[in-house]
Amino acid sequence: MKVIGFGDNIVDRFVDRKVMYPGGNCVNFAVFARRLGIESAYLGVFGSDALGCFVRDAIESEGVDTSGCIVRDGPNGVTEIKVVEGDRVFMGWNEGGVTISEPFKLGPEHLAYLASANLVHSSVYSASETELPALQTAGTLVSFDYSSEPERRTDLYLQRTAPYVDLALLSCGGMSAEAAKTDLKRVHAAGASLVIGTRGQSGALMFDGDRFLAQSASPADPRQFSDTMGCGDAFLAGLVVSLLGSGWTRGSLPSSSALQNALARGAQAAATQCYVEGAFGYGRPVGEPTRI
Repeated sequence: MKVIGFGDNIVDRFVDRKVMYPGGNCVNFAVFARRLGIESAYLGVFGSDALGCFVRDAIESEGVDTSGCIVRDGPNGVTEIKVVEGDRVFMGWNEGGVTISEPFKLGPEHLAYLASANLVHSSVYSASETELPALQTAGTLVSFDYSSEPERRTDLYLQRTAPYVDLALLSCGGMSAEAAKTDLKRVHAAGASLVIGTRGQSGALMFDGDRFLAQSASPADPRQFSDTMGCGDAFLAGLVVSLLGSGWTRGSLPSSSALQNALARGAQAAATQCYVEGAFGYGRPVGEPTRI
């Protein structure tokens, strides 16, 4: 099995700890999948500054292939964060640096590379929306993280993205179960085959077009949490590795039992992630944070 994260990478700068960590939705997914024992790669754009090198070095140290990546002149993406009662709170960012200002455009050679994977994952932070139709032609499964922002749940945005997505992940923290189910149904109706909503300590929901499956959160001790950075990405990696192991392909949807087992594996991965500093470690001290 092989997966590829296609899109965003970022430096997460914790203003309260004065420590920065490598991260990014697609990077985290690739690293977590590799830690679960399968081959993985990251395909994206790094800045030419020291922060771009910092992220790339950390990814490669985890055994994730970055050979297809591009380095562009300009800054790497940086976000500023603080932790409040165990939860991350985003303070600001530099608009994703060159990853967003000059995003990756897929050519035939890239599509051939992506076709070597069982699944490619991207996100709303990757500026990859225009590339999804081409990505689908590679024949690999596609997962896409819609995060939580309302502007990423509009009918227009879903029309642009969901028809090309096999598995959609939505952050539904703070939403009632009924509200989350409504959003999951909307994303499925727009074209995504499987839709999952994570709800923090309230667990997760999955909709496959016929039925909802529910998964409770795995036990974890909030008193010992480091932060919740990367929990959704860890959930997705655990779930995807389980589904691929069950034989999931675009032409063969998993059984109900395989879906439930995958949800449970995702929940356990998310709970374990709560005890990890940053997304996957590699913290480096920084001076007083600068305005970005």
